[in-house]
Amino acid sequence: MAAVLSLPDPPILEQPLPPEAPDALFQPPSDFVSIRGVRLPRAELVDRSLFAPSQRDRLRNALMAASPFPHLVLENLFHPALLELVAEEFDAQPGTCWTDVKSRYEATRRSVLGVALGAATQLYFDIIHSGWFIDWLSSLTGVPYLLPDPKLFGGGLHESRTGATFAVHRDFNRHPQLGLKNEMVFITYLNKGWDPDWGSGLELWDKKQDRCVTTVQPEFGRTILMPHDPFCYHGHTKPLQAPDGRPRRSVAAYYYSSPLAGKQHGDESASVFMQTHRVDRAKAVARMLTPPVVWLLARKITGRA
Repeated sequence: MAAVLSLPDPPILEQPLPPEAPDALFQPPSDFVSIRGVRLPRAELVDRSLFAPSQRDRLRNALMAASPFPHLVLENLFHPALLELVAEEFDAQPGTCWTDVKSRYEATRRSVLGVALGAATQLYFDIIHSGWFIDWLSSLTGVPYLLPDPKLFGGGLHESRTGATFAVHRDFNRHPQLGLKNEMVFITYLNKGWDPDWGSGLELWDKKQDRCVTTVQPEFGRTILMPHDPFCYHGHTKPLQAPDGRPRRSVAAYYYSSPLAGKQHGDESASVFMQTHRVDRAKAVARMLTPPVVWLLARKITGRA
């Protein structure tokens, strides 16, 4: 029998009806996303106050001043109702959507590459992969031209179960398929009422790898942004021992940059037309015959190519 691929239902956009009373003041319809009967105001999916210029400066300073390496911990960046829906969808994912990683260094469970996600989880990743959100991340980290990975290599849904650990490590340098440079990881935790005594807090270690400097507990609604560098060692070495066998859950995504980002690529960045205007043909010939220094000087004086 052929396998049937079951895709999640897309979110339904809803708008409230206008007031019925003829003398009521008309209010513009609000924009909502409805998922499994939960109405999420689009304008409140993310705490927009953190995107103000003054907040960006504050967060950037906090990130750079953090110890033992630059990182940023944010509380309630995302609407809690959205994250509650995301947490629900872990249990709805079929077994084929998961891969169990077990070695002497780690014991964890992750969603497979390019997995079909539930509606709320897909909405979460659509937000953090959007242009305006990535621009915000660039403004905090100072890394321009960030690129997301829609297939979520190394990211997606993460789950640890009783006894799970993750040895102290630093993340990979390059995406194995795309060859892009790993710039940062972005993790949001989904565990309500987390008790530090249960273990599995995210430990941030110093560059000598001889001590844990700080621990980030995986509490619901807490997000951590960790830029990648040679000394960003982290892990959770204390085995998970939560009551009733409850898992430790999070959603994660990596961001990348291209070695060619921000560089001039000349004609490679321009469209190629079948028929070239005679002025452009003459310009191309002049450029071929003119020493580069003279050509650049002419461009600087005229302000034109």
